[in-house]
Amino acid sequence: MILAIDMGNSHISIGCLEGDRTVFVERISTDKSKTALEYAVNFKTVLELYNISLLDIEGAILSSVVPPLTQELVKGVEKTIGKTPLVVGPGIKTGLNIKMDDPKSIGSDLIVGAVSAINYYGGPLILIDLGTANTISVVDKSNCYIGGSISPGVRLSMEALAAKADQLYRVSMDTPVKAIGKNTIDSLNSGLLLGAACTIDGMIDRVEEELGYKAKCVATGSFATKVIPLCRHEIIINEKLVMHGLKVIYDKNRV
Repeated sequence: MILAIDMGNSHISIGCLEGDRTVFVERISTDKSKTALEYAVNFKTVLELYNISLLDIEGAILSSVVPPLTQELVKGVEKTIGKTPLVVGPGIKTGLNIKMDDPKSIGSDLIVGAVSAINYYGGPLILIDLGTANTISVVDKSNCYIGGSISPGVRLSMEALAAKADQLYRVSMDTPVKAIGKNTIDSLNSGLLLGAACTIDGMIDRVEEELGYKAKCVATGSFATKVIPLCRHEIIINEKLVMHGLKVIYDKNRV
């Protein structure tokens, strides 16, 4: 069994994987003020909740898009299981052929998601990750990562509106019934959720036009279940995509 950790800007996903089985996945908030010891306590608590013995954990792997916290999490894992985790980044074997101007600039979460999706489905792929940022990653029919797009996520957009527009505020983001909202709450839900869905639909059309062929569309991330059902394209939701990718990469680097 391995411990897999994916640190995003808003949340940290923690999971244990054994073979092809995901034992559990939980999330805690990303907090830049926490120390390695505090993260170790979080990890230990989650493992105890699922009755996971530390003796059963053979190793760990970590993906992070928050560089200032990466080493704190590494130390937190070491304090928890007594082993140093693999960190997805330069020097780690992924098997992914990246055709970008600067391959080192790609977020590790995007790499992990692409590795996982290729393993699950094979290319060509359009991968949509809906979190703090909405990212689209494109894998061509040769299974090469060729680029994508980045835009503000749904919650980030809402926070920006609430902070900068005096008459707007945070909403619970319920599924909009209609595109034409009859009040501020309905209008915000329409603009935030349906607007994100329309953006994804439009981007899929443009990406496939540039590729010159259709691609399988796969989505993950904390807002996938809210936004993707509103899309008109056929899009698979896979909430375990990154966890599965971490296991694939761990196995590629097993000594």
